[in-house]
Amino acid sequence: MQTITIDIINDKAIKLLQDLEQLQLIRLRKVSQHAENLTNWEYKYKGAMSKQSLSEIDNQLNELREEWE
Repeated sequence: MQTITIDIINDKAIKLLQDLEQLQLIRLRKVSQHAENLTNWEYKYKGAMSKQSLSEIDNQLNELREEWE
């Protein structure tokens, strides 16, 4: 089984896809753009930052601010 993403340009295409689904040739799934974006961000940046205490982060921010002054 392969998974592909398509962009629907014309509403007539939806009817054709639904017909293919009724023939059990394909399966349609709706995935919201919001859910897709969350998933992509999760996998893209997972583990990119190490856990730090609030005081360490605050110190780093203060150092960066001092460099700009």
